[in-house]
Amino acid sequence: MTYKFHFFMLKIASRYLLVLLAILLIGCAKRGNITGGFKDTLAPILRESVPKKYKTNFTGNEIKLYFDEYVKLKDVNKQLIVSPPMNTAPVITPTSASKYISIKIKDTLKPDTTYSLNFGQSIQDNNEGNVFPQFKYVFSTGSYIDSLSVSGTIQDALEAKSDNFVTVMLYEINEKYNDSTVYKEKPRYVTNTLDSATTFKIENIKAGTYQLIALKDNNNNFIYNPGKDKIAFYKEPIVIGAENESYNLKLFQEVLNFKTFKPAQVSGNRATLGYTGDAEKMNITLKNGNEILKTVVTKLPQKDSVQIWFPVVKADSLQLLLDRGDYSKDYYFKIKEQKNDSLSFTPKPSGTIHFREHFELTSFIPLTKFDKTKMTLVNKDSVAVDFTTEYDEFNQKLKFNFTKEPEQKYKITLLPGALTDFYERSNDTLQYKLNTKGTSDYGNLTMKLENLKRFPVIVQLTDAKGKVIDSEYLESEPVARFNLIQPGTFIVRIIYDTNGNKKWDAGSYWDKMQSEEVIYFPDEIDVRANWDVDQPFILAP
Repeated sequence: MTYKFHFFMLKIASRYLLVLLAILLIGCAKRGNITGGFKDTLAPILRESVPKKYKTNFTGNEIKLYFDEYVKLKDVNKQLIVSPPMNTAPVITPTSASKYISIKIKDTLKPDTTYSLNFGQSIQDNNEGNVFPQFKYVFSTGSYIDSLSVSGTIQDALEAKSDNFVTVMLYEINEKYNDSTVYKEKPRYVTNTLDSATTFKIENIKAGTYQLIALKDNNNNFIYNPGKDKIAFYKEPIVIGAENESYNLKLFQEVLNFKTFKPAQVSGNRATLGYTGDAEKMNITLKNGNEILKTVVTKLPQKDSVQIWFPVVKADSLQLLLDRGDYSKDYYFKIKEQKNDSLSFTPKPSGTIHFREHFELTSFIPLTKFDKTKMTLVNKDSVAVDFTTEYDEFNQKLKFNFTKEPEQKYKITLLPGALTDFYERSNDTLQYKLNTKGTSDYGNLTMKLENLKRFPVIVQLTDAKGKVIDSEYLESEPVARFNLIQPGTFIVRIIYDTNGNKKWDAGSYWDKMQSEEVIYFPDEIDVRANWDVDQPFILAP
């Protein structure tokens, strides 16, 4: 109390001193324009709280905070963290500038429980916006204040930068707790990293055993929604009251269980089927009465949907039978007369092709026949260049593989009949021109991985926003070679591909499985044109 009084008197004295100095300067200055005075940089001071902070045996329904100057609330609904969470949020007034803040409690408080209300950065003085930082009001409905705490760090399981405003929660493990509790119940204690911190600390906890969970809680309801929220969890219950430990939590977006939704016709010869989860190994049969229709199933770009291509039929409705392991569905959808899709192609890239790229043609309608005798690839001297093709039916992409020479020009020609689609329609003449740059326009990066725990690993180059620019898959040799890459500044990460499927896999809360491990090289790597960068990556043993 003596410290607060001295601080209060010091602030008052400071303000009088500022005024006195301003008067002296004005008196001594020459005649001229007024340019302003000293800026107030001091935070508001809490003069009194009613009831007093750390009140025990609390039975009221209102708390008042009195300040030495006018204050205002900014983003209080987002900044205020109440732990344990209340079913009905407290009402904070006034909304305009005032020398006091009123907190009206609308919920029924739990007995023998310590509550904390952390205002974050929401309390500011009215004139200059000086923040009264991380003010926390604590009280107890019991005879003492719980004083234990737990702390740790938050990371994203895949990305270099974690989300802000991450909610960190403790669920008390008792006779009512089970694995489904986080989907249905609010936690016992809660805090939030707010808009910048990657660390957390939950205070005023009573001794006990808890499950530690973190959510990017997009609904702000303290309940896990797998379709919208990211989750992190500590692998086993933690004991509060034992030695203090720091816990690291890694957020991930769970892959939802496989589920499909009613299909719908979108053109005269195509329907779409939405899904959640993993669409691989999905078998679809389309029937018109007893007749099984010929179909092709492809991915709808940038959507969690597949396209079902079928012949033009006269029918009121079609039956769709779906099977994927232990999941099966039987749908009917109506058929109306609609315009049929037409065959078209999108090339990538156009113009310059880089040495690590492939030329691809994406067809709007899936292809079924390929006549290589009607395809040619020649260089600028009209000399034929050997090439092979690969077709990815699910993504409707035809890839051309060929050896690219520096400072060369290429022309790809597809004569009529080279490509035939699902409806027996062929292409018109297609012609694409490509060119390459010199090798001196590119750089080389060699990453030597030391202390690698196991194989296989994926080594990825990303940009500052996390977009993957290039990758290498290592199965035995701990060296990743990125030769002839476009100059740039890269972030490097490795992924321990535990299941060997050549992609990063998120975890599962229900199965208590963490995401595949990701490790970032600590610094950005600059690769310039005509540079050879040999960079060791020493991993923690």
